[in-house]
Amino acid sequence: MIRFNNDYSRGAHPAILKALADTNDTSYNGYGIDPWCEKAAAEIQKTVGRPDADVHFVIGGTQANFTAIAACLRAYQSVISPVTGHIHAHETGAVEHGGHKILTLPAENGKLSAAQIAAVAEEYRVSPIQEHITQPKMVYISFPTEYGTVYSLRELTDIRAVCDEYGLYLFIDGARLGYGLAAAGGDVTIQDIARLADIFYIGGTKCGALFGEAIVILNPELKPNFRSFIKQNGAMLAKGWLLGLQFYTLFHDGLYFDITRRAVEMAMDLKAAFTAKGIPSYMDSPTNQQFFILTKRQLAALEEKYVFEPDHPVDGDHDCVRFCVSWSTLPEEVEALKADVAAL
Repeated sequence: MIRFNNDYSRGAHPAILKALADTNDTSYNGYGIDPWCEKAAAEIQKTVGRPDADVHFVIGGTQANFTAIAACLRAYQSVISPVTGHIHAHETGAVEHGGHKILTLPAENGKLSAAQIAAVAEEYRVSPIQEHITQPKMVYISFPTEYGTVYSLRELTDIRAVCDEYGLYLFIDGARLGYGLAAAGGDVTIQDIARLADIFYIGGTKCGALFGEAIVILNPELKPNFRSFIKQNGAMLAKGWLLGLQFYTLFHDGLYFDITRRAVEMAMDLKAAFTAKGIPSYMDSPTNQQFFILTKRQLAALEEKYVFEPDHPVDGDHDCVRFCVSWSTLPEEVEALKADVAAL
């Protein structure tokens, strides 16, 4: 079976495996206080253009999300999220378990608008019963979204303006950040992300690393005691240098961007093959996640050879499914799928 069901079904990029093997006999200090974490942080600071950024390495995306939210919010504060947001739809209530309500809003193409956020913030501002309701204090968005779509620079700038007007933090989930930055026709850079967000993270788990995410904090208000929140929330790795070494390997020569751009290019090639066959996309995604509407017959035929992810039924004879191209997808795997799609 050929897997297109996610972007973390293989181990790690060979360069990371080599780096881990080359340093395996060297001992380091623990908990992220080591030379590799320092070097990786410096590379990320240089890449995002913010030498003042604090960079912390944690073990996974869910840990990055709920740790960042826990560290930024008081107990009575809440986070605004699209209803499709990962923190709401895929993390088993981790944020609520940490004591913070998620205020979900309808998502258009997986995205929130500045107007939606302003409406929620204004409703709280004028409320005569503020002490009886949670205070919206953070906006959570993903780049790219759960449906592979991306915000434009204008959209992000407008959201930032609303956050500034109402005193909200902007947190960007970058589990697939590399794929979002490589989006066909996209106009957002990683420097833009660092300029507009108060806090964001760079995903490694889905972008070539064995595991791990890099949380980048720009807002000075959010920097103090962040390591304490990492430890308290179970996101701190004793062998922290394993994270630093991986992110140094991904960033010191641009490997992170090369492998994610290649994945997006293959995804666009795959998308063209489905379109040529007359198979519609559920949403126009310019990144590595592609959602198609298949008939039951088409779905059954492709399931004989490929693993992909069901998303939702469309009607009695059609289902929306996701094909995910990753940093590790082989060109011959894409070519095989294209040929089988053409033969449907």
